[in-house]
Amino acid sequence: QVQPVESGGGLVQAGGSLRLSCAASGRTFSDYTMGWFRLAPGKEREFVAALRWTTAYTYYADSVKGRFTISRDNAKNTMYLQMNTLKPEDTAVYYCAAGRLYGTRSAADFGSWGQGTQVTVSS
Repeated sequence: QVQPVESGGGLVQAGGSLRLSCAASGRTFSDYTMGWFRLAPGKEREFVAALRWTTAYTYYADSVKGRFTISRDNAKNTMYLQMNTLKPEDTAVYYCAAGRLYGTRSAADFGSWGQGTQVTVSS
């Protein structure tokens, strides 16, 4: 079973950028849909973006569309989330997850999760 491992979080000012990475431990991501979710204090876990590894097809939450870009490096077996024009409301713990279904935005459809990385956007 694949085990995602996130990195790249941090503190940034509003309007700035960060790039998150998600590497695979245990096996490759090639059979999976890979997703990013986030959890902010007092809120429910929220879908951010996802990518089907074999085709690189992507889809996004409306709240991040046009600002965030999900991508992958097949040779490095690593997925990325480039986050631009960050807003204070983007502050959350961001999680990388692996699942079998393409097109889903439900966390319940992703069976393997990383430990999360904190992103804090100051105003």
